[in-house]
Amino acid sequence: MQRNQSKTNKKPSYLKVMIRNWLFVLLISISIFILAGRINYWQGWLFIAGYISFFLALSVLFVNKKDLILERAKPGPGTKSWDKFFFPLYVPTTFSISTIAALDAGRFNWTGNLPAFAYIISYIVLVLSLSASLWAMWVNKFFSTAVRIQTDRGHHVIRSGPYRFIRHPGYLTGCLAHICTALALGSLWALIPASLAVLLIIIRTYLEDKTLKEELPGYSEYAQNVKFRLLPHIW
Repeated sequence: MQRNQSKTNKKPSYLKVMIRNWLFVLLISISIFILAGRINYWQGWLFIAGYISFFLALSVLFVNKKDLILERAKPGPGTKSWDKFFFPLYVPTTFSISTIAALDAGRFNWTGNLPAFAYIISYIVLVLSLSASLWAMWVNKFFSTAVRIQTDRGHHVIRSGPYRFIRHPGYLTGCLAHICTALALGSLWALIPASLAVLLIIIRTYLEDKTLKEELPGYSEYAQNVKFRLLPHIW
């Protein structure tokens, strides 16, 4: 039993995680152009270039933070039971953003042509949000994909970087990235799954914040100093 459990909890190698990340980028890239039905879907090319830059930065900057990358690839024990329902809902919802956008702007043109400023603003915000996400990951070694108290990794409250301003900066950048993905790919219809993804993030933010207050030493005091979970001066 112990031997089987240790095999189950064994994390993949760093190389395997990086290969998996790049295969994901390749899958998204191919699917966007297949769904768009044309290779000259320029919104798709710009979007893919942005995400290649993000994963390239992740691969280079975090080469000495392999424990974080491995934790994100396969979290340790103690994931909250309610959080096990998150990704089965979240992953197909987020994937449908690029799916609907490619069908819309690439193939059927349901939305029509968006004005240039919509693309400019969406790409600026998308780049800023992805950069802020990397910042949050850089200062927070506990930036996991699972909601759990990481006692196996010495979990403690992070107060530096973007955590000085809001308690869950990674979730804020996720919300912005989903909305901007729909617009950057040229689709208003894709804002529907993007909004659903944002709703899921908001629900998870509330539940995770509640868990941290109850179970992570020092978090309640931190929450009294940094009063906002997601949006400064709002919530």
